[in-house]
Amino acid sequence: MLELDGLRIALGDFRLDADLTVEAGARVAVMGPSGGGKSTLLGAISGFVEPRAGAIRWQGARVDTLPPAKRPLSILFQDHNLLPHLSAFDNVALGLDPNLRLSPDQRARVEAALARVGLEGLGARLPAQLSGGQISRTALARVLLRARPLILLDEPFAALGPALKADMLDLVAEIARDQRATLLMVTHDPADARRICPEIVIVADGSATPPAPTEALLSSPPPALAAYLGQPGAPGL
Repeated sequence: MLELDGLRIALGDFRLDADLTVEAGARVAVMGPSGGGKSTLLGAISGFVEPRAGAIRWQGARVDTLPPAKRPLSILFQDHNLLPHLSAFDNVALGLDPNLRLSPDQRARVEAALARVGLEGLGARLPAQLSGGQISRTALARVLLRARPLILLDEPFAALGPALKADMLDLVAEIARDQRATLLMVTHDPADARRICPEIVIVADGSATPPAPTEALLSSPPPALAAYLGQPGAPGL
């Protein structure tokens, strides 16, 4: 399981506290107002933001002392972090070897990952030659190849149209199930949470709440979530 034990993040005037547990294999949406700290929370878990206090544990072992590359996770950002001068194949292969010195078996694994996400035969294309959906699939193929037990998504499909985004979310859920991975997904869209995440963590007012059932939260949201969703009865509405 993932444990955030008395975690405190402090960046200038910004403060965020998190004391929660995410069970292994869970799929959890991270929701809350803009600027509330959703991406910052993922940044702390992945090692790109240094907490002021507390501990981050995976399966009981502390990981907050490890550099980002050594943590048992893959993270997918909005910009997908593809290198523009490398082909789709090579961008995916970085998940196996940063020097791109691949054995025949590793090359076969890259091809299999591309095929799994619907990019068979497109590995030679540069990112500029791919559509938005194909870029998302390339980045997801790298996550698939790394096969880490924790997957973090920071709105990587926000720029896609509804149908394509739904396809990508379904593919993410399928990969997470097959790999028995734990998924944390930042999203601003309740439909995304309902589609693949049975639980939600709310990040608002300086704290991250423990995961709670998606349908219960969205059907009867607490004030911070109701305000974010613009629902009647929220403070100020």
